[in-house]
Amino acid sequence: MNARGKRLIGWVGASILALAPFIIDTDIGKKLAILGLFLLLVQAMESRLWNLVALNLSGIIGYLYALYF
Repeated sequence: MNARGKRLIGWVGASILALAPFIIDTDIGKKLAILGLFLLLVQAMESRLWNLVALNLSGIIGYLYALYF
């Protein structure tokens, strides 16, 4: 993936994640948080930022738990 693609995925993920807290008590808010974290995960993996990969995976697991349990 080229640098422009990584940047775009990162900005879209960050934008979605920035919207999620305002509606986090709803299912759609949690789903937006998961989507935003996933897009940021893709960017972090492409950039080989393993600490952010671990943090994003932890967040995804936490929101999945909150959504389904």
